[in-house]
Amino acid sequence: EVQKLNQQLEEKNGEIQQMINQPPYEKEREILRLQKTLAEKEKAQATSDVLCRSLTDETHQLQRKLASTAEMCQHLAKCLEEKQRKEKGNSDDQIPTERSNQVFLQLLCLLDNETSLQALICNLQEENRMLKQKVAHV
Repeated sequence: EVQKLNQQLEEKNGEIQQMINQPPYEKEREILRLQKTLAEKEKAQATSDVLCRSLTDETHQLQRKLASTAEMCQHLAKCLEEKQRKEKGNSDDQIPTERSNQVFLQLLCLLDNETSLQALICNLQEENRMLKQKVAHV
């Protein structure tokens, strides 16, 4: 490990000596290249930060929407169950009714999730387009 580090140190020292021995214009050119690389990396990091914040916000919105959808599904299931109880009374058909409620809830949730996913895809595509325009502008 120590030998490896010493070897890396020697390599870096050699690079530093090369830079010191370079003519001034080559040093300036290298400095400009490094500054350009740094600026590009900072720009990429800023873009990444914006995208991460945006995705975090979108995730929170989707979590809230999912929670409200689940509540609505539960409410609809209760309403359906009450309606069926009123129509049939307390008969022995309660187990199939519960199964039909579960299937109904699953269908509602699947439809809502598909709609949410399509909306999310559209939103992300639009946001991506806007971010590309901002990056191009910057």
